[in-house]
Amino acid sequence: MHDLVLATRNAKKVEELRALLADVPVTVLSLLDFPDVPETPETGATFAENAESKAKAAALATGRIALADDSGLEVDALGGRPGIFSNRFAGPGAADRDKYMRVLELLKGAPDKDRTARFRAAVAVATPEGETAVVEGTCEGRIAREPKGEGGFGYDPIFYLPELGRTMAELSPDEKNRISHRGKALRAAKKLLERMLKT
Repeated sequence: MHDLVLATRNAKKVEELRALLADVPVTVLSLLDFPDVPETPETGATFAENAESKAKAAALATGRIALADDSGLEVDALGGRPGIFSNRFAGPGAADRDKYMRVLELLKGAPDKDRTARFRAAVAVATPEGETAVVEGTCEGRIAREPKGEGGFGYDPIFYLPELGRTMAELSPDEKNRISHRGKALRAAKKLLERMLKT
């Protein structure tokens, strides 16, 4: 069985990605299994560029096929911010709560029609030989007025899904994986991965 390295040390993200990849015949590892491999800084101008550079670096450093994602929240009323800066939106080392409370503060008093937003994810798969491919997924929603739910991570507690009447953080892991930006991108990435595993 082939190894697949997830180019992240975020334990919650590893758990989510591992569940999404459960039906792919690979042994899923992550950078947690390679303490000497440095994480690649996110210096790209898009989610796709960041995902691709992380996947390439992990594949090269570990000698295995690697998968990386870069994702974030785009709020229309904030001109698409936090976007690629979602992880650093409240400053370096800020907790998830600090990040989403900053978004709520910036949207204070905004009516529902001005609270439209989406999660966007880019997933890249790279081989040690240099082959790479990138796919994207999005999930449309609205910014809630207050955080709700204990599940997920990041901005999930303030991302409201009108058709479900709940925030992303109120969904079960299975429900989230079915509709999320990362789930959609991963399903597309699986096809790339299966093709790479055959070659």
